[in-house]
Amino acid sequence: MAFRSAVVTFPGSNCDRDMAVALEQVSGTAPQRVWHGDAELPEGLDFVALPGGFSYGDYLRSGSMAANSPIMRSVKRAAERGVPVLGVCNGFQVLAEAGLLPGALMRNAQITFVCRDATLRVENAQSLFTSGYEAGQEIVIPVAHHDGNYFADDETLDRLEGEGRVAFRYLESCNGSARDIAGVLNAAGNVLGMMPHPERAIDPAHGGTDGRALFESAVRSLVDA
Repeated sequence: MAFRSAVVTFPGSNCDRDMAVALEQVSGTAPQRVWHGDAELPEGLDFVALPGGFSYGDYLRSGSMAANSPIMRSVKRAAERGVPVLGVCNGFQVLAEAGLLPGALMRNAQITFVCRDATLRVENAQSLFTSGYEAGQEIVIPVAHHDGNYFADDETLDRLEGEGRVAFRYLESCNGSARDIAGVLNAAGNVLGMMPHPERAIDPAHGGTDGRALFESAVRSLVDA
């Protein structure tokens, strides 16, 4: 069965091609490319990805304008139906601004752009995105962001921790994120937002392949369903 995915492009996206290449390499099927102004996602999708970049130039707040793009109404409906939705970097910011994930992404604590490899710990290895990892496994994934400082109030953070919705955690200080959170899941487990870029770590030529298991996990969840 073909893995039917889509990558949404906003004005200012710059990682949409990287995401599309990753999905095609892992699944064997090229994703459909969707423009932010489209009213609807294609029918019958198995996976939706919101890529990194600087949507709408990061005006107002990172992701805030993109969260109100016409396509996001369809993305929300897909998520509510249980379709897996992955938001990476700017995509994470869009998901938070759209209310699909709790919390907010603020300026990095150092007020500088961070671009380097980051060591993460897999906190939840039971989601459809992370089943290819082991709980506690340490992986290296590149980061490249200026507004990756994850914030939520203590009650929300406690709930995320208690419900196993922290997917990844930085092992060293990266951007000031509360409790070193690098990625979070929604309550249903089908929406993941993360600041690190797994699509940049799927080929040995990239310097590492630790991101590949995330996409393999998603593809396998469809096959096993």
